[in-house]
Order: sequence, then structure tokens, then C-alpha cells
Amino acid sequence: MKAILQVDPSAATPLWRQIEEGVRRLVATGGLSAGALMPSVRDLARELGVNPNTVVKAYQHLVEAGVLTVRRGDGTYVAETPPGFSAAERQGLLQEGGLPGRDPAAVPGQLEAPEPVLQGHGQGQGRIRL
Repeated sequence: MKAILQVDPSAATPLWRQIEEGVRRLVATGGLSAGALMPSVRDLARELGVNPNTVVKAYQHLVEAGVLTVRRGDGTYVAETPPGFSAAERQGLLQEGGLPGRDPAAVPGQLEAPEPVLQGHGQGQGRIRL
């Protein structure tokens, strides 16, 4: 199973916040493992059909929160030790759209995608497989 990041342009939540929350959810549920290379700003913006500045804003918030790290000249990665989530927080993320039916205590290391792989569903459809 590959991790999926989605945005909904018609939602009241700003797109950058949807991206931020989606990445947080994927990290919390194990969809993105520690040290995984994130898509470039341009690639993610193109695949989600959003402005690159939207992705920049989401990535900046994630870096400030310690979820992502930037290696100058190399890319953006999931932090080696991303902020932890309590069992209750993980359960909430799972219920909000993480991975239905997954036991939150058993999530880390259970997914098949150790590093994000872009598998776009066409441009501008607001959905990307990581």
C-alpha cells in the first residue's frame, strides 16, 4: 500500500494546511518513514495542481514543527526523529483519514513504502501517491 496525500480545493481549510496535515498524518501513521525523501516543491505542486508557494508554506510549517528537515542542496526529508504522537493522537489521525482499521500502536514500520515514490494520477487532480 502506498501513502496518499490529497487536497480538496473546495474545502474551507487552506490548501497549505491540507498539505501540512496530510504529511503529518502520513508520518504519524507510518506512511512516510523517518529519513524518507519528500517530493520537491515543484513536483508536489504540479502533482497536486497547486501553486508552488502553497507547498513552500506547508513545508516551512512542517520544518518549524520538526516533522521535516532540509538538507541544503539535497532535498527535504522526514525528520529522523519526528515529533511523537500519543496513542490517542494516532487514533484521532487514523479516524480523520489515515489508514482505516490499522492498530495505532502497531503502525510504525507496517507499510510497504519506505520512501515516497511519485505516482501521479494526472495533473491538477489534487491527489498524489507518495
